[in-house]
Amino acid sequence: MNDEQLLRYSRQIMLPEIDAEGQLRLAEATVLLIGAGGLGSACSIYLAAGGVGHIILVDFDRVDLSNLQRQILFNTADIGRLKVESGADRLRALNPDIKLTLLDRALEQDELLEYAQQADIIIDGSDNFTTRFAVNRASVATRTPLVSAAAIRFEAQISVFNPTDETSPCYNCLYKEGSEVDATCTANGVLAPLLGIAGSIQATEAMKLIMGLGNSLQGRLLLLDVMAMEWHSAILPKDPACPVCG
Repeated sequence: MNDEQLLRYSRQIMLPEIDAEGQLRLAEATVLLIGAGGLGSACSIYLAAGGVGHIILVDFDRVDLSNLQRQILFNTADIGRLKVESGADRLRALNPDIKLTLLDRALEQDELLEYAQQADIIIDGSDNFTTRFAVNRASVATRTPLVSAAAIRFEAQISVFNPTDETSPCYNCLYKEGSEVDATCTANGVLAPLLGIAGSIQATEAMKLIMGLGNSLQGRLLLLDVMAMEWHSAILPKDPACPVCG
């Protein structure tokens, strides 16, 4: 790292648990981020600010006026632009040192596997079960840890699924494919800061995994109810009969 980078990341480097070694691990890491919506906005900003070296950003959508209430990666002038392109401008302005790979399309399973294989961490910021199940299958197949979150109305949930650990559940252990009911922000609404809280936790868990810090949310489901402003943590066991990871 040069002097400018040492200054940029100085408040992290001064933490003895991180130091220069941890910062270098971040710089050498690749994160596959699925979705540049409310979750992906907050998550990508903190990944870039924190010094993650390479972000593969996947989103096929364009910025809409209704996005701006919660998707802080964009501003009014970005309306109509591809999210990955306008988001990249914001992330590069924040940290010109990062490398960005921009994919403005939904990934088919083979392509998803290819990019998952390149990544150290997958972060799921999507808003539908079809994508979440596909991302989970890619995570298990490539043994790439997955940081997953969802938020709707006034509630959010976050967890980590780590296929490098045989005891870890996968997303399919939590929700059985075929039994889910899609509920999106578009159809049900969501409080704006809730996405920022959940997305920031995703970034935190990803950075901890990259640097080997602390205890992750593996095997736990972290639940937030902002109406009551209460956090809960539920044990999430591995399902031995799971068709994906069992």
